[in-house]
Amino acid sequence: QVQLVESGGGLVQPGGSLRLSCTVSGTIFGIYMAWYRQAPGKQRELVARITTDRSTKYLDSVKGRFTISRDNVPGAVYLQMDSLKPEDTTFYYCSNFPNTWSWGQGTQVAVSS
Repeated sequence: QVQLVESGGGLVQPGGSLRLSCTVSGTIFGIYMAWYRQAPGKQRELVARITTDRSTKYLDSVKGRFTISRDNVPGAVYLQMDSLKPEDTTFYYCSNFPNTWSWGQGTQVAVSS
């Protein structure tokens, strides 16, 4: 059973930055990975994904502000979030793409002045 542990969230002012980290129990070599987010009462949405050759794709609303990266061994995925906006406030989760693993606890991001 793959275990995912997200960290790096917190409270930041609009325009600020955060770097989220996700550690995976085991290697992620050969696996597409992604960051998702979900606000209470809303569906989880795909924020960014990264392929095995490090090709990336982003949700339109975060393009140019967020950057996803990965380390295959040990397995880790990162999300650099710059120019944060209040609408980025929610819980963030990492997983494989498309998601088939059990979700971790996520990390909470709050953007507020």
